[in-house]
Amino acid sequence: MVASSNPTVRKRRLGAELRRLREASGLKSTEVAERLMVSQPKISHLENGRRSISPRDVRDLCVIYGVADQEVVDSLMRMARECAQPGWWNVYGDIPQSVYIGLEADAAAIHAYEPLMIPGLLQTPAYAHAVIGETIPRLTAAQAATRLRVRLRRQYRIYDPARPLRLWVVLDESALRRPVGGPDVMREQLEHLNAMSAEPHITVQVLPYTVGAHPGLSGQFSILGFAESPEVVVYVERFTSDLYLERPSDVRHYSVMYDHLQAQALDPYSSRGFITDATKAYINAASRP
Repeated sequence: MVASSNPTVRKRRLGAELRRLREASGLKSTEVAERLMVSQPKISHLENGRRSISPRDVRDLCVIYGVADQEVVDSLMRMARECAQPGWWNVYGDIPQSVYIGLEADAAAIHAYEPLMIPGLLQTPAYAHAVIGETIPRLTAAQAATRLRVRLRRQYRIYDPARPLRLWVVLDESALRRPVGGPDVMREQLEHLNAMSAEPHITVQVLPYTVGAHPGLSGQFSILGFAESPEVVVYVERFTSDLYLERPSDVRHYSVMYDHLQAQALDPYSSRGFITDATKAYINAASRP
């Protein structure tokens, strides 16, 4: 059993293993909660990786599930101890989307659809500053600065030569046309976007207005895959809460949606040309007196 260096993913994998053992034992989560004298939601949260679990609780669960192999028990208890180790983002305090950041940090591949803005992993500092400052009401200067540092720190993931992230982005034309931060900021952002799209592990496709209605009209989503696990997670971002979908039927639904978006979008080469043309409009706007 291989443990990831990411505490968020470790908790999810430990939870998934505990759920597998429970199901193999034939016990329902309510029965387990009754034996441990805890609430049923606690068992669900443990199995979903939404909260940490102590090595002692892992040991007790293994007894309840009839796990006789001590090596398996020791491995699971070791994972529980490792779950307590903080991720890099914890030094920034209680930040939004911390669960997603943990998944993103461990993902081997991300397929993202963005209808309104350039995705965070490909944002320039100036563009990210404008997005954070202009889209979140009542954000203090200190809070905005922290979010900016976190967003830029997340980008280390795509520059990691040891395990490059396979990033595939489908962008709606709206993300290129909305002048976030002004002409100079947009010119720099689109030039950066084109440069990044030329990297062998990054693909960018543009979905032009001329396509008309398409499956992505329902909003942003990302599909995350992991090298050490068959697990696939669909992430849907919302303003006050996020969705993490793992059921095979949900994953298939969003995967089919993404296939259609890729097929309807311009190919990567044509997309770079489209982005270059969009950049010219901002160059012209910035040069006007």
